[in-house]
Amino acid sequence: MLEAHLKKLRIRDDISSEEEAAIRAAMLEVREAEADTTVVRHGRELHESLLLLDGWMARTTSMASGHQQISELQYCGDFVDLHGFTLKRLDHNIMAITACRYAVFPHQRLRVMLEKHPHLARVYWLMTNVDAAIHREWTVSLGRRPAPSRMAHLFCEMLTRLRIVGKSEGNSFEMPLTQQELGDCLGLTSVHVNRTLQSLRRQGLIKLDRGCAEILDLPALKTLGEFDDDYLYLEKRPR
Repeated sequence: MLEAHLKKLRIRDDISSEEEAAIRAAMLEVREAEADTTVVRHGRELHESLLLLDGWMARTTSMASGHQQISELQYCGDFVDLHGFTLKRLDHNIMAITACRYAVFPHQRLRVMLEKHPHLARVYWLMTNVDAAIHREWTVSLGRRPAPSRMAHLFCEMLTRLRIVGKSEGNSFEMPLTQQELGDCLGLTSVHVNRTLQSLRRQGLIKLDRGCAEILDLPALKTLGEFDDDYLYLEKRPR
């Protein structure tokens, strides 16, 4: 059940069998969420953190205008609110984009695990730092990259992160985002998203069909998006 999460950790550091057992023991139960529902609400007092087992979630901020901004996408194997362990509440919502299953880790169990296994405390500190690095990269895209580069970078990131947890096949992966949700990620209107997607298709860079994305020319897409996975910290080293 936690294999995707362990893959995500082990690509960056060694996790011992004792540490793996401790992670599994810290899990309380598995819950489900329907698509388009808020799983963690902004400002709510938190006593547990959630590990996504299946499906897609997103960090979202709602505006008075009714619009929302997505500040990060979450895939299977991701803790969607581990930073809530120390913050005790979130300044944003966690929304299920698709139907999801997620594991519940009570903060008291996490506290015991991390005190007993200080190496795991450093590994999870690393993972929250990686989330922050992703946010910074998205900020660069929103502030400085033109729409085609912005979208190209996002598709490259999707493929890279989904590959880590075994959720891609070659350069293809399930991509359930609507054009509205893509716009919420990229700070673009649905009309602008449609035009940008058509441009990438005409250039022979991507193909979208029935909820599946295929990157047809990955080197060219990386060049267009100025994509360098350095900010994902994928090298394996002691933490």
